[in-house]
Amino acid sequence: MDVALDGIGKGYGGTTVLDGVSVALRGGRVHGLVGENGAGKSTLARVLCGAVRADAGRVLVDGEPVALRSPRDALRHGIALVTQEGAIVPGLSVADNVLLGTRGALRARSADRDRIAALAARAGFALDPSARAGDLPLVHRQQVEILRALARGARVIALDEPTALLPAPAARRLLRLARDLAERDGLAVVLISHRLEEVLDACDTVTVLRDGRHVTTAPAADLTPRDLLRAMVGRPVDVLYPEPEPVPDDAPVVLSVRGLARGTAVRGVGLDVRAGEIVGLAGLVGSGRTETLRLIFGADRRDAGEVTIAGRRVAGRSPSRAMALGAGLVPESRAEQGLVLVRSAAENLALASLPERRRFGFVRRRAERSAITETADTLGVGGVGRPAWTLSGGNQQRTVFGKWLVRSPRLLLVDEPTRGVDVAAKAHVHRLIAGLAARGVAVLMASSEVEEVLGLAHRVLVLRDGRVAGEFPRGASAEDVLTTAGLR
Repeated sequence: MDVALDGIGKGYGGTTVLDGVSVALRGGRVHGLVGENGAGKSTLARVLCGAVRADAGRVLVDGEPVALRSPRDALRHGIALVTQEGAIVPGLSVADNVLLGTRGALRARSADRDRIAALAARAGFALDPSARAGDLPLVHRQQVEILRALARGARVIALDEPTALLPAPAARRLLRLARDLAERDGLAVVLISHRLEEVLDACDTVTVLRDGRHVTTAPAADLTPRDLLRAMVGRPVDVLYPEPEPVPDDAPVVLSVRGLARGTAVRGVGLDVRAGEIVGLAGLVGSGRTETLRLIFGADRRDAGEVTIAGRRVAGRSPSRAMALGAGLVPESRAEQGLVLVRSAAENLALASLPERRRFGFVRRRAERSAITETADTLGVGGVGRPAWTLSGGNQQRTVFGKWLVRSPRLLLVDEPTRGVDVAAKAHVHRLIAGLAARGVAVLMASSEVEEVLGLAHRVLVLRDGRVAGEFPRGASAEDVLTTAGLR
């Protein structure tokens, strides 16, 4: 099946997001879509899949114009989107999520579960159809969405940042699946990714967007990462990690953790982070990185252990206590845990510091506007009056950081700081983290990208099976870290 997006235009509140974009998708081929955050990639994918209505242009399926007023319309025409953040019903099983909306019964039958298990095995997914979807990690939730698209007979599948959370082996398996779906099954696959090397390796054709406009479409074999960067950015980009300021010998310990434990996810973790220090947490998916940060912040209840911030103890499950002591958490999933997507970026920036501006039940709006404007300007957050869901990934991530910066934190816990953002936005976030540390903020940062941890942190702790398996100084090799993590 062939699909064409012809002259697509879209704007929000006077801001043009897409300006006459045309792209042709062919069955049996993988088509890459790249660009900076805010270039319009995800909006174009949402237009393709019926989640957003274009203001101008048309969508053609096998040469015939079609009206895509909703994702259901798109599915009827064989088009599905697998989003960056995932869209599942947490309380239902994997099988129920895969079949949701396809028939009258809510619960999957035994035959349905067997069919889904076979489909998962063919795709290379280790998913239990009876497992509760809400208990799955984000990696597996995305796999549920892919299964949903395959089970519904989709002939065009758009994958929005499908490998952002995955370690290298799992990412390679997913990209092989994308190629199999195209070559073996004849699907048209759209791959949206900021990992330029994987786009060039996996795709037949690549389209570059910049500022909502089509820049170029060319065979992947004729392009290099430097070519893509030049087309995406239109200017030089500093892709080097900023050198963190040295930590003074007398810098006080801001965060102290001893014997932290929760089930089998976190088992006896201990660590210290001093003022002005960036400590990285490395490890494979399931190593306990995210769980450790959430336990420290009090988002989850711990089974054992003690957490102190600036010498004062944090109760078992008390984010408000951690916040009162100066801690903030930038979570792994900005859409699910970091933002209220239907609210404006300005409202999201104000959320974490709202109690500080409330007097007798009233909010001091002048103080709020001043704090929000200053933070937004400092971080370069664009479109602060727009709903957060309409913002690019980079602006969303800056907004999540910004709501804590308004509070002037002494400790920032950061999970996947640059997940799903482009190279320019990534460099901006890296400079932001280094700048916070230079001002004396203690930073504990977890990332699935080993190079990011090694490039930013003063020292790196490697987690494996919920335990600290090793510690490395700045300048350590990625190979040593990965070996300790259990990848090699």
